[in-house]
Amino acid sequence: MFPTLADLLKYLFHIQVWLPIQTFGFFVALAFVAAYYVFVSEFKRKEKDGVIHSFKVKVIKGKAATRVELLVNGILGFLFGYKFVGVVFFFDQFKADPAHYIFSTQGSFIFGLFLAAGFICWSLMDRYKNKSEVITAGEKMVHPYQLMSLIVFSVGVTGFIGAKLFDILEHFDVFLRAPVTTLFNTHGLTYYGGLMFGGLAYFYIGRKYGMKLTTLADIFPPGMMLAYGVGRIGCHLSGDGDWGMVNLNPKPSWLGWLPDWMWSFRFPHNVIDAGIPMKDCFGNYCNQLVYGVYPTSFYEAVACIGLFGFMWAIRKRITTQGLMFYLFLILNGSERLLIEMIRINPRYQLFNIRFSQAELICTFFLAWGAFGIISIAYRKKLFRATAIIT
Repeated sequence: MFPTLADLLKYLFHIQVWLPIQTFGFFVALAFVAAYYVFVSEFKRKEKDGVIHSFKVKVIKGKAATRVELLVNGILGFLFGYKFVGVVFFFDQFKADPAHYIFSTQGSFIFGLFLAAGFICWSLMDRYKNKSEVITAGEKMVHPYQLMSLIVFSVGVTGFIGAKLFDILEHFDVFLRAPVTTLFNTHGLTYYGGLMFGGLAYFYIGRKYGMKLTTLADIFPPGMMLAYGVGRIGCHLSGDGDWGMVNLNPKPSWLGWLPDWMWSFRFPHNVIDAGIPMKDCFGNYCNQLVYGVYPTSFYEAVACIGLFGFMWAIRKRITTQGLMFYLFLILNGSERLLIEMIRINPRYQLFNIRFSQAELICTFFLAWGAFGIISIAYRKKLFRATAIIT
């Protein structure tokens, strides 16, 4: 596996460079970028079709910087100085494990204060340069796609909180044993927690600026499916623990054309150091699993990117509001339910029925999606019957 991009580049191009960027984090960022462009494209298409419209926002000129703005700039400056400038003083720790350094208490307090003061001064000077004795209020037109920067930031923050919260609920016993480590572990994230919390932020912002929930719901599916697929590439390449059950079964003859690792894989050099030490390997990330497992992260990457292609191909043909969203619920729920059959996840029990958190959510998704499509079909049938009668 490839814990950092340097490991991936070395494998692909046989070049040795120092690039301490985590592979998983890089693909998460790439997933956001991919989703950004898909959402922008859909917002533009919907606006062109007259489904959504540009709107006016108030703009205030000549106003001095508020205390909240100064506080936010100060905090950002402190964090930047404390961590990123602090790399100079903790370079060995950063080089060995960048993610651990970023989420640790290590850093430069002095440079943090210095840059906090600098950011505050920059904010004051910028506002002072544009300050006037008369504060004026105006309006400007904004297109819906121009909200994407705000949406991406809000979805990123709330999605991370949701993903971490759902992971804590799923592994609550681990959280009780080591709460601090669990909270600041970058690998403990649950997709459906991020999807739900991030989705709430997305719908809130869109509704705030006058867009219908059904329209927002139909814009949502392609970008989210692509983001999920790209993120799963990062899971697989880094070996972050999102793998399946032990698979000691021989590969079926009808799958003989597939590489062996697609059937059963031990995830050598995985980023969470799971398994046993590898021979002739020293330093970080020198473990591999004892037995081969189903590489479910790879399966999901292929499936979700394929489902994105399907939804992208049919999106212009779907004109009934809400149908694309209900289709997403069914496709996403079905894909994950199938994967859960061979994945390792904590199980709950109710009335002799054992299920995982993801299975419970996917069952709800399937029921919601089926109910929505049946409702649409019923309304169309009722509308046609009414039209014939009249």
